[in-house]
Amino acid sequence: MAHKGMQMLGFILTVIGLIGLIAGTIMPQWQMSAYVGDNIITAVAMYQGLWMSCAYQSTGQIQCKVYDSMLQLNSALQATRALMVISIILTVMGLGVASMGMKCVNCGSDDKVKKSRIAMTGGIVILLGAVCAIAACSYFSYQIIRDFYSPFTPVNTKYEFGGAIFVAWAGTFLTVFGGGLLAASCSRSQKSVPKYPKSKPSSSTKEYV
Repeated sequence: MAHKGMQMLGFILTVIGLIGLIAGTIMPQWQMSAYVGDNIITAVAMYQGLWMSCAYQSTGQIQCKVYDSMLQLNSALQATRALMVISIILTVMGLGVASMGMKCVNCGSDDKVKKSRIAMTGGIVILLGAVCAIAACSYFSYQIIRDFYSPFTPVNTKYEFGGAIFVAWAGTFLTVFGGGLLAASCSRSQKSVPKYPKSKPSSSTKEYV
């Protein structure tokens, strides 16, 4: 019963984490213009995401532009985009595998040990997706920090963390916890019961000479 509750909690946390990963990947606020230095311009706020860049004006008007060419993007943006997409795909695949091995789902084999191993496999796939998301968020955060403190970066082009990267981090941590619970739900104490047990010879059997 405890393993069933652990699987349900892990599945729910992973679903919420997947929503966070998708929302963070789509949102354009991965980095926002930093107002540092003497010349502070607050009329326009610049945001850059994985797929587009947006300008938020003080009047409330928003103008966004999708990146024209992928080859013109820097390596950090390309790597982050690819890793986040891979993370989402692996998480979806892991959820599909784990759902077939959960005890509350009547699907697949009736063997409890096999179902637990299937759920564990799904949890491992989810953890692999979480690792990709961790690598993407960490690498992008490192690039923002490095460019912010670099003396060669112009003051008006410095960026800091946007809201989307925090959403992606939250989704990543929830995915790690959910995948970990699913991977740890495999019971080692259970033994596989043969489907057709061998019948013992009856003691009343008589031998005839």
